Amino acid sequence: MPRIRAARAALAAAALALPAAGCGDAGGLQGAGSTPTATSPAKLWPNLAPASSPAWNYDNGDAEAMKGVTAPGGDIRKVEPVSLVRAEMAQHPDDYSGSKAPYRETARRMAYCGKEPADARCPLLKAYYRDITGDGKADLTLGFRLLPGHQTAVRVYTVEAGDRVVQVMSNDDAVSGVELAGRSVIIHAPSDLADYEYRFQWTWDPDQRVMLLTHDEMLRIGKRERSSSPSPTASVSPSLSPSASP
Repeated sequence: MPRIRAARAALAAAALALPAAGCGDAGGLQGAGSTPTATSPAKLWPNLAPASSPAWNYDNGDAEAMKGVTAPGGDIRKVEPVSLVRAEMAQHPDDYSGSKAPYRETARRMAYCGKEPADARCPLLKAYYRDITGDGKADLTLGFRLLPGHQTAVRVYTVEAGDRVVQVMSNDDAVSGVELAGRSVIIHAPSDLADYEYRFQWTWDPDQRVMLLTHDEMLRIGKRERSSSPSPTASVSPSLSPSASP
């Protein structure tokens, strides 16, 4: 049990014990047991020279205007999500067009998007609208499958300078779940280690005017229940139900 949780449990036990002892006690304090000794962090290698460049490129600080796409009246809800994905594909042909493009199948299947009734071959997932940038207006979070393969592209768009649509977050990963929390997008990804998962938190930075990767961690999620029935491919918070996977 973590130290903070253990301390809370000890305090709760002490609080429950006080009423029972009130009738036959003068009101003195009772011990709640031993508590761990607080220790300060030990700084290692104080003379170590700082690195001259980042170890990895996390694609932080990248904002991209979507050419040919505008938001009428500054309302992102009036922009078709399909047009944003197609604009990205046009601006990044090395990823989506040509025989050597890694996601050429995604581009091919975009022809099935925007039809009624919805075509399951369309790689685009349901779009969600929420104010992430804090300007009082809705921003757009959308995802689409990167094919061939089992990765999911997660994108966030906002509106700047009246009607200009700007992509302020771009993340491609083997996604198992996505959540929106305040000014953040939290992405869950499977780990090679059993009972663990990766969690990446992207948070809006008003100074950089882009989503930055503020947390990158591996967390234990406990043993998964084994069942003969297939498990869902994605999970989100109750208020954010995922659309069906193609």
